[in-house]
Amino acid sequence: MPDTATLTVRIFDGRRTLINDAKDVFVRILDGNQQQHFADNLKTAVQAFKVPFFDNAGDNYAVLASKKGYVGAGFHGIKVSKTRTEPIDLMLIPVKHRFNFTAAVFDALQTTHPNYCDILSAVLPEARDRWNGFCDEGSADAPVVADALNIFTAMRNVNLAVGTPLDYMRAMRWDDEFGLREDRFFVWVDPALVNEVMRAAEQGRFQQEFNPGFFHAGATCSYKENQLAEANLQLTFHENTKCTKAGFKKCIMMEPDIDYFPDLLSHGLLEVVPGFFSKTDPRAVYVMRWIASRRVAGVQEFNPPYTIEAV
Repeated sequence: MPDTATLTVRIFDGRRTLINDAKDVFVRILDGNQQQHFADNLKTAVQAFKVPFFDNAGDNYAVLASKKGYVGAGFHGIKVSKTRTEPIDLMLIPVKHRFNFTAAVFDALQTTHPNYCDILSAVLPEARDRWNGFCDEGSADAPVVADALNIFTAMRNVNLAVGTPLDYMRAMRWDDEFGLREDRFFVWVDPALVNEVMRAAEQGRFQQEFNPGFFHAGATCSYKENQLAEANLQLTFHENTKCTKAGFKKCIMMEPDIDYFPDLLSHGLLEVVPGFFSKTDPRAVYVMRWIASRRVAGVQEFNPPYTIEAV
């Protein structure tokens, strides 16, 4: 009979707090051999389980959670130990929801994240009004705000040898086809960022994506963060596209985004191809990166200045 390990399941909602009613959260727990050890409703939002410990690949567990009226979530590769408790935090967001941008309007960001505002307004005097219009409740552009805040937060949390990617950003592009999107934006950056990301890649913190022009027209190089199991930041550089605005003429264009999946094959088959019909959803990124960030020691918890709440 195998030894046992303790796996603690914790269920959160889109406010990044423990879910209020966990009694109808249905959870499945499977080991690395695909044998199911639990399939039932939870009693509380935090519940511990004794599971078999095999001392081999069977210890890589998967936990799946679902709740009526909510979008399901799950995670796999949860390695348990017989000497300590292994927690897994999952987030369920309501199907009927709204973005709470109270902390994300321009004046609020000016207090809490002034560098975001500097980047947003560097070349567009009316950036405050346009951004706030996107933040209005019911705005069709609300996902654009969520995506930008997801990427800003991810870049703030990635440590390079010198600073973070956010420190090298100078001015958001708002013009024509380079306006903010639901799955990426375009920004003028200090070209020194390319060298810092290359250094990070040599140290194993980023992975170079070859043939970047296949997915990003005009790109010269692209690097993807590899610290998380899912929802890693990707920085794609267009070194031949230079800014013409006064004060920014040394800057080059960067196209940051966050991929659902860690490898190019999964990205191509499961994200980009469906993306011809629907863009990468910032709500999925919000959930996936938050879950993944709570799995890795030394990685700051993903906490963009907005939440997703029931309506």
